[in-house]
Amino acid sequence: QVQLVESGGGLVLAGSSLRLSCAASGHTLGPYVMGWFRQAPGKEREFVATISWFGETIRYADSVNGRFTTSRDNAKKLLYLQMNSLNAEDTAVYYCAAGRRMSISPQAYDYWGQGTQVTVSS
Repeated sequence: QVQLVESGGGLVLAGSSLRLSCAASGHTLGPYVMGWFRQAPGKEREFVATISWFGETIRYADSVNGRFTTSRDNAKKLLYLQMNSLNAEDTAVYYCAAGRRMSISPQAYDYWGQGTQVTVSS
């Protein structure tokens, strides 16, 4: 079992930046692919970013590409999502997830955090 805990969410103004963190514990032996997803009220959970075990392969959703950056520190068991130039459409609960293969589909991930709320006020 892998436990994931997100942090770093909050209420910010449009144009601001936030950095989310995801701390992993439990059976964290790799290689785990990590992903970020988000879910806005009344909408389905959507893919944001995914990063391979060594970080050599990263993929972003078109809606965040160029504004968001994900990275990981395996020694510290931490995953990050740097979010810049935030806008109201980025408002959602953000989740980190762990799985064995890279995918934009939530179904490919086995473990999920509880989520952290990001609210962008315009």
